[in-house]
Formats: sequence, structure tokens, C-alpha cells
Amino acid sequence: MTMLFELDGNTHINADSTVLDSYKTIMGSNKAKMLYADPPYCLLVRRNKKTGELRDPKQAKINHEAVTRYENIKEYRRFTEKWLGAAVKYIQDDGVLVIWTNYLGINPIKLTAQKLGFEHFYGEFQWGKLAKETNSGNEINVRLYEVALVFSKLPKPELSNSCPPTQWSIITKYDEEGEADKWGKHPNHKPFSCLEPLIRTYTSPGDRILDPFTGSGSTPAAAIQLGRKISGIELRKQWATMSQQRIKSLCCC
Repeated sequence: MTMLFELDGNTHINADSTVLDSYKTIMGSNKAKMLYADPPYCLLVRRNKKTGELRDPKQAKINHEAVTRYENIKEYRRFTEKWLGAAVKYIQDDGVLVIWTNYLGINPIKLTAQKLGFEHFYGEFQWGKLAKETNSGNEINVRLYEVALVFSKLPKPELSNSCPPTQWSIITKYDEEGEADKWGKHPNHKPFSCLEPLIRTYTSPGDRILDPFTGSGSTPAAAIQLGRKISGIELRKQWATMSQQRIKSLCCC
């Protein structure tokens, strides 16, 4: 395991998020208020139906080294059980799980979260990606891109007249703030405007957020900008280095 990166109470490591020791290293005696995870999605291996041989993906993006494919949903469920089973040991009893996924990943993640004691499903936060605008600006083409599943061990709090509105959807461009270009164009980049609503809803300034798949550092950056602490893990060295550089750029500005 590589050395721990630590700055202003924020921690990060280039390591495997399915291994419990990775969490021990970044968390110590701390527990997080929120697990904010963007794991590999449930993308299945493409094979020729007659021969069983691999066939080329339709989109070049799928060839990206940060994209993982699984033979079947059962294999993806085993992966989910490994990383999520380790991660929840470092989540507070009153904390929440926020896990981004595609359609095929919804059921494996739900079953695993509930088996681990996070039996209360709050709902799906939906991200609509702006694909096209017309010249008039009055019509837009929006694709429902991904959803974030929200779980807790505690029942969903009852709303009162004084409660602020809870946001359950957002429409953004892929790179609202121009940060994707600046930080390596990770295929799973999310703009700040997509990350902010859930962080504000379920955490307070000073709370710690655990991110087991930091990628290029979008969630760490959003957490720090919103006054939260981040503890993160990233498997691939290139992206781990970028996440740490991004944390440093915000802590030292």
C-alpha cells in the first residue's frame, strides 16, 4: 500500500477500496457522516452470441482504462458486497449512503445496502445530462444519465413546514464549470452542481465524507468547497495523484 496523503484533516490513498486496510489507513478512529461513492457501474462484457468471443464496444469511451466490465450481474454483486461491506464499517450510525449507479446496478446495490443494515431507502436522485440546445433556447434534449441511491439505518426524517426543499433531480452539462478539461477528462466526471445538493442535504460543515472511488477528485473538491472533510481512496495511480493534487490546490489556495 502506498503512503497516506494527509492535508488539513483531509486524507487520501492510492489503494484498493475492496480491502478493509485501505479504510483503516484513511479513517483511523474517525467515522464519516456520508458515504458518497461513484463506483464502477454494472457494465457487462460484450460477447458474440454465437461464438462467445469478445466483441468491440460500440463507443470509444468504454475502452477507457477507468471503465470496468463484468461478466454478469452476479459478479458485479460480489464486487459491491466487498467494497461496500468494508466501507460501511466507517460510516456513523446516523449517516447516509449515497451511491451513484446505472440501471443494472440499482438492484445489486439496494440488496447489499439493506443486507448491511441500511434498510431505509430514501429514493433516487436523478441526473439529467443536457445533450442539445436549439437555437431558440426554449427546447432542450435531456438524457437521464445516472441516479444516486440514498440509504440510511434511520427512517427518512418527517418534513415540517420549516424544512428547506429537498432536491431530487438536476439537469447539467457534462462539464458545467470547465473542471473536467482541467483535471484529465475522467469518463465519470460530475460537475459541482450535480454533487452539491446531496452533500448539503445530508451533511453539515465540518462533517467527514468517505469516497472510495475518487477518480479525478470531483467529490473531494466539492466536499472541501462546502466546508466538509474528505477521506478518499483511488485504485489507479494516475487518478489518485490527480485527486491529491486537486485536494492540495483547494486546501492551499
